[in-house]
Amino acid sequence: MSLIKKIIVFGFLFVCLSSIALIGMTYYKVNQKNLLDNEMLITVERGTSFNRFTKKLQNKGVIETRFWLRNYIRLNKQFSEIKAGTYLIKPEQTNQSILAMIASGNEHQYSITFVEGTTFKQWLAQLNAQPELTHQLTQNSDSISQAIKKIGIEHENPEGLFFPDTYAFTYKTTDVEILKRAYIKMQQQLDIAWTTRAVGLPYENAYQALIMASIIEKESGKFAEHRTISSVFINRLNKKMRLQTDPTVIYGLGDRYQGDIKRIHLKEKTPYNTYRINGLPPTPISMPGLSALEATMQPEDTDYFYFVSNGEGKHIFSTTLTEHNKAVAKYQLAK
Repeated sequence: MSLIKKIIVFGFLFVCLSSIALIGMTYYKVNQKNLLDNEMLITVERGTSFNRFTKKLQNKGVIETRFWLRNYIRLNKQFSEIKAGTYLIKPEQTNQSILAMIASGNEHQYSITFVEGTTFKQWLAQLNAQPELTHQLTQNSDSISQAIKKIGIEHENPEGLFFPDTYAFTYKTTDVEILKRAYIKMQQQLDIAWTTRAVGLPYENAYQALIMASIIEKESGKFAEHRTISSVFINRLNKKMRLQTDPTVIYGLGDRYQGDIKRIHLKEKTPYNTYRINGLPPTPISMPGLSALEATMQPEDTDYFYFVSNGEGKHIFSTTLTEHNKAVAKYQLAK
């Protein structure tokens, strides 16, 4: 073999071996863990190029050099199509898994939890305090009307129309989108509960049942009591008795309520004072959860007409007013 041919052969082998070594080193490097000691949120803006993205990783101290990632996508072009969003990078992640996460658009999920029995006003304040959301509802006297219009609610008062739950969302999701999801979920849960309701309930429609569920929710935080409380209110409605429930009075007072119901409050005739009005108040008074909804539609069969708190988180139920007055004297007046 001539010298020239030997040079060509050796040159070819050198290039091949060098390429194989480079490819092997590239895969080795991208499958190493990143340089972070703590979790880091990183936002990829819309229109960001791969080169700009890798430069950001380097500037943030996630990687030491961009070379290996840039070389890697020459062999795996699918990872070069990064998606805009906010991502959580963990110390144990490899550089390859970071690329895969961002190429697939697997954004970090934030969450917000709405508790049963809270009001729409409280929901708005909670949404406003979430910095990761995009706020489309201004925090003023028009916020409720804005929400009604943007979500497409038929009722003038949105109270009770949103399902309390934990909702996951990505960075810059709008507050309206969260409310829409909660609104749709409440409609679904209410429809299921209404269509499977017991016979003979004193409610003309699902909205009236929702009003009752909101009252039950405010009366007790113990799910085990909800069906019994539901039976008390149904017995009262069937006997044309007033509901006489304090949470409705409190809701009717609005900002005037300062933690204590006075006699003058019980005598004041507001649309929500069930000591003065017959039947149900005009709207729900809180966001009821699933337990209260199901209790409204599937109440216990009891002969109770009264109940009073025992001061320890439970209620004492009575059939007659005499029994009830004794319970009040024992658990309330004796304090």
